[in-house]
Amino acid sequence: MPSTSPPCRRARKLAEPLGIVGAIEVEASPLLEDNQWILNTAAGDTMIIGTVGDIEAGKPEFARSLERFHKNPMFLGIRCGNIWERDLVVDVKRPAFISDLKLLAAAGLTLDTANQTPGMLEAAVRVTDQVPNLRVVIDHLPQTLSAAHLPHLKELSKRPQVFFKVSEVHRTVDGKVPADLAFYRDRLDQMWDLIGADRLMFGSDWPNSDHWTDLSAVVGLVRPYFAAKGRAVEEKVFGKNSLAAYKWKARNTSQHL
Repeated sequence: MPSTSPPCRRARKLAEPLGIVGAIEVEASPLLEDNQWILNTAAGDTMIIGTVGDIEAGKPEFARSLERFHKNPMFLGIRCGNIWERDLVVDVKRPAFISDLKLLAAAGLTLDTANQTPGMLEAAVRVTDQVPNLRVVIDHLPQTLSAAHLPHLKELSKRPQVFFKVSEVHRTVDGKVPADLAFYRDRLDQMWDLIGADRLMFGSDWPNSDHWTDLSAVVGLVRPYFAAKGRAVEEKVFGKNSLAAYKWKARNTSQHL
């Protein structure tokens, strides 16, 4: 097995003191071969339990690429949305796109969405209508709790195959990033009331989170909120719900839930 790569070494150095024993990498590139690069990189560090990659649904090569990467159990799904000049609002109307998402669902893999807008959340509702056995993850939930987003989030919250990622909680206000949980509590409460314990899961959004604050502050803000709701809730949000959403496999004994 190859030695731990520099990105993994940095992640491990930051994560281990916080009690983090496993992490899922979410795509950051539209290049097909970067999916393989991530899998090769993750092979050298058992803290990485999987990757959500990038294969563009609706393209002629999708099925072939899905078959290729799905052979590796660390390939957990794909991410799509308003990234890389793509648009889920447009894509969901294309039969070839929906056909490929059915292949994704049949493989037991997950669809992550990115950069939520009200239109994109409405498109996610349409996806779950047309591919009801596909597990879907809605990311950056606290950032999407505006009045325009809420009707679609409420509809998605009724669907047991849809999960919601608690990420990008921190915000910049007047050039500063508030560190006090009290500043964020209203939105976290709104999220909790909407979704509940069984389909919320923590996401660090690291290293993108470095734009706001360091990883210890990201974890330190969110963990006390859920810890206050009891050990069972904390275990779901920081582990068990991600297992339900992504069906990842433990790579060392510390990751068994």
